Amino acid sequence: MPTFDIVSKADQQEVLNAVDNANRELATRFDFRGVQAEFSVKETTVTMKAEAEPQLTQMKDLFFNKAIKRGLDIRSFESAKVEFSGKTCSQQLTVKQGVEKELAKKIVNLIKDSKLKVQASIQGDEVRITGKKRDDLQEAIALLRATDLGQPLQYQNFRD
Repeated sequence: MPTFDIVSKADQQEVLNAVDNANRELATRFDFRGVQAEFSVKETTVTMKAEAEPQLTQMKDLFFNKAIKRGLDIRSFESAKVEFSGKTCSQQLTVKQGVEKELAKKIVNLIKDSKLKVQASIQGDEVRITGKKRDDLQEAIALLRATDLGQPLQYQNFRD
C-alpha cells in the first residue's frame, strides 16, 4: 500500500545561515551604526537584541528577508513578546518543528471530510497517509497544499 508522511521541519543549517547573513547586514547598515544590535541562535530559538523596540521590528523584517532567500518559510517562526531589560530589549523567534497535535487532528479531519479513499493516522509529530492508489495520495497532497494550515508542511517517504 502506498504511503507518505506529512512533517513540518525547518533546516537548522539554513536558519543559522540566515542569522549569519542578517548579522553581516546589520554591521553594514547606516541606521544601525553605533547601535548595539545582534542576532543569536540557540538550538531552535533565534534571539534579536537591540536598544529600542522599533529597531527590533526592522531586525525582524531583515531576518525574514534573509530567511526567505535561504528557502525558509516565515510561517515556521513564532514570535514571542518583546522583553525589556535595562538598556536593551530583546525578542525571540522560535522555529516550529514537527506537526503539533491540534494541527495533526485538523489534517486528519480535513482528509476524512474530503471523502478521499485514504486513511490518515497521527504518529508522534508527523501524520502518515495511506491509500490503495498513488493517485489518491496525490489528491491528498493537492488538498493539503490548497488549504492554509498556518504552518509549512513537507511530504516525505512517498512509497509504493
